[in-house]
Amino acid sequence: MSPTEVFVNIEQENLIELATAALRGYGISKNDARDASRILVLADMFGVHTHGVSRISSYGERLQVGAIKAQPDIRIERVAAVISRIDGDNGVGPLVGMRALDAAMDLAREFGAGIAFVRNSNHFGPVSSYSYIAAQQGFASMIASNTNTMIAPWGGRDARVGNNPIGLCVPNPDGDPIMLDMALSVAARAKVRRALDRGETIPSTWATDRGGHPTTDPRAALDGFMLAIGGHKGYGLALMMDLLAGLLSGANYLTHVRSWLEAPSDPQNLGHFFLLLDSSRLGPQEWLAERMTDFAAIVHDTPPADPNAPVLLPGEIEMRKFRRAEKEGIMLERKVLDELRTRAARVAV
Repeated sequence: MSPTEVFVNIEQENLIELATAALRGYGISKNDARDASRILVLADMFGVHTHGVSRISSYGERLQVGAIKAQPDIRIERVAAVISRIDGDNGVGPLVGMRALDAAMDLAREFGAGIAFVRNSNHFGPVSSYSYIAAQQGFASMIASNTNTMIAPWGGRDARVGNNPIGLCVPNPDGDPIMLDMALSVAARAKVRRALDRGETIPSTWATDRGGHPTTDPRAALDGFMLAIGGHKGYGLALMMDLLAGLLSGANYLTHVRSWLEAPSDPQNLGHFFLLLDSSRLGPQEWLAERMTDFAAIVHDTPPADPNAPVLLPGEIEMRKFRRAEKEGIMLERKVLDELRTRAARVAV
């Protein structure tokens, strides 16, 4: 089968409309579905397809069994001048995440900084989507979430820590933001699942089997443990993200978080953490743009070890894919679009 038969090109707005219709097919309201779709489509534009619209089918499975609410009553409570607490009422994660991001941005506009702690949520997609939306409005950000456990504590032989993602981003008035989005394992578990689906092996540095031995077998890796970046340092970061996103938010944490694969009908009660800073409070746009340009130039001018591989900034590859997707459309697997169209057709009927 040729690449043109496997992949299909679709424009951003058309994909948002299709994803919105597909989510509505699971009982989500039109406005809520569109807000959630925006997060997922941005992931596909960044080339992070493991966290894009392909996730709708797995969200849908849980919506159908009542593990996620299609019509949540998301509540926002301001608990201090710059802190809000959001109860997602077990809504679909990207929707809860958007509500939390909006709440944090509202606080940052008013006070210069805004913090949102989120509980009773679900998988909320990629951090980079939220970071980019915030950066477009001039906000620097630190955003984190917790997940179900898949990393063994340093020196341990049982998964007690989640592969908790963290993202940091600084806006650039004259260009693309500098944006870091990473989970704290060497590779995302979704990449291991994709390797299994494709019948591929994985690098031995990604995971261990159940006995703690490095493996290239994705099935053994999914039965075992993901390896943290940087050994004990990555373990420590993952633990701290769970303290912020899980424990302090009032959500589940560590082994209290259930895997949706092992308990698909149980609410996960995931937690998220949003910290936003209004960069305009620190100086005018011209000031920030000049400093960001100089900052980027210092990094880009670094002599590369490989002449064919220039030094890049965090998020630069994703932003190149994003700009290309804006102009040329988003390349997606045909089977993903077919699934969305099947679900969306039910709404049309």
